[in-house]
Amino acid sequence: MKAKLYLDTNVMLDLLGERIPFYESIAKIATLADNGQLAIVVSALSYATVNYFLAKFENSEAARVKLRKFKILSEVCDLDESIIEKGLNSSFRDFEDSLQYFSALKSDCNILITRNGKDFQQSRIPVMTAEEYLISIGKK
Repeated sequence: MKAKLYLDTNVMLDLLGERIPFYESIAKIATLADNGQLAIVVSALSYATVNYFLAKFENSEAARVKLRKFKILSEVCDLDESIIEKGLNSSFRDFEDSLQYFSALKSDCNILITRNGKDFQQSRIPVMTAEEYLISIGKK
């Protein structure tokens, strides 16, 4: 069975913003997705957040070009009423993290990729950095 990775917003921004030192690991994961070796899932919320930051540091057209290319590699999960409800009633300190987590569960993801693992301590699925994931599959 092919791995299905959920990318937290910060990791999506690492990739599209080419943020050093995090870019290399997430770029390898994106290449694996491009080659059909795994699936990447992100929240619709992440698209809005990443667009905001990319447009701020580059420009809005460059941000859209990057997001269009990334959309080819990834699945977008819906942010719906049930996820909002679960997030509002969860014990997560950070509401946005709760939305990411419940989106990952609803999308049947095997692993949540983030740089803020401590924010997902109650996760029922493994939580890793991009680098930890690559090490776990012998690609680092």
